[in-house]
Amino acid sequence: MSEEWINVFASSKIYEIELLRCLLLDNDIESFVLNKQDSVYLIGDIELMVYRDDFLKAKHIINKFNNIE
Repeated sequence: MSEEWINVFASSKIYEIELLRCLLLDNDIESFVLNKQDSVYLIGDIELMVYRDDFLKAKHIINKFNNIE
């Protein structure tokens, strides 16, 4: 398994990222949150990171949740 992490989703809303992180965890996909948002002005994105090997499965789950597929 590749130990390389890749961004699967980004948003400016922390609640959206945390909701998706829990959804991935429920589907046995390990992830972590990388907050690149400025703490004063709240500019920038918060990224949800997964292992490269889990990217396609995670993207499918996120798209299904967001009714993109």
